[in-house]
Amino acid sequence: MDGRSLYFTGRETVELRSRSVDPTREEVVVETRFSAISAGTELLVYRGEAPSDLPADETLDALDGDLSYPLRYGYAAVGDVAETGTAVDDDWLGRTVLAFNPHETRFTATPSALVPVPDDLTPTEMTLYPPVETATTLVMDGRPRIGERVVVFGAGVIGLCTVARLSSFPLSELVVVEPLADRRERALTLGADDAVTPDAFSPDRWNDAAGAAGADLVYELSGQPDALDAAVDAAGYDGRVVVGSWYGTKSDPEVRGRWTRERRSEVTLDGLATLPADVLITHRVPIEEAAKAYRLIDQRRDGALQVLFEYP
Repeated sequence: MDGRSLYFTGRETVELRSRSVDPTREEVVVETRFSAISAGTELLVYRGEAPSDLPADETLDALDGDLSYPLRYGYAAVGDVAETGTAVDDDWLGRTVLAFNPHETRFTATPSALVPVPDDLTPTEMTLYPPVETATTLVMDGRPRIGERVVVFGAGVIGLCTVARLSSFPLSELVVVEPLADRRERALTLGADDAVTPDAFSPDRWNDAAGAAGADLVYELSGQPDALDAAVDAAGYDGRVVVGSWYGTKSDPEVRGRWTRERRSEVTLDGLATLPADVLITHRVPIEEAAKAYRLIDQRRDGALQVLFEYP
């Protein structure tokens, strides 16, 4: 059985290649319907800016090897289980699932690596599971408290998902700093109290407020090195700064004991159920036109935010 996989073959160069799909008795075959492009590491791979000797992702079985060309990448594929191995329960057959898998028309996975799509979510909504899971972790790391002043630098997909999660907290104020006007509007739609440009934001914003000056909690989610300085400046004395990045495979000891993978998944799915996906998903592009999709994101054309691949 063959499928087609998207390969990054060089700087700003992608192509579809045939690839054998041979399930073991412990695996299922998934026919992909949608997959989401990440504007983080995946965009760096497309631009040729990712360190080639960096492991693709040591925590995901589907992403083996390093980031040198040619390689497959991606980690938000939603599709239907089309075949089950002899050691897999037949109940999996026909189920719609999410897998942390590269962009491929067909792939294999063990059931333990799959997240079933709940009845109240569509396949396209489920493609947002990874960024909502990341946002959930970021909020846990920041530990927002009642009445705090919170600033989020960057209103990309991760930033906006974090804003949506933070908006349910009884904060004093939730401010987003973002240069693009359409993304500032999306931040307001998702619950931010204010959204301003980097030039319009001042760390003295709360100097006249009661209590300590500055922000209590700041998130740097823009991916821009210069924004880290601004994030540190925005935090008041004894404030907290959370940088949205990847720090390896070690979990925070404070949440490792009680927060199992299953429990975190439940909280992520709850967040997905209340997230207006149409605010984030801006484009759907056939997988055969993958190069067009990456140009959209790289050049930030047509208000591109979350771009999905559609599969025949």
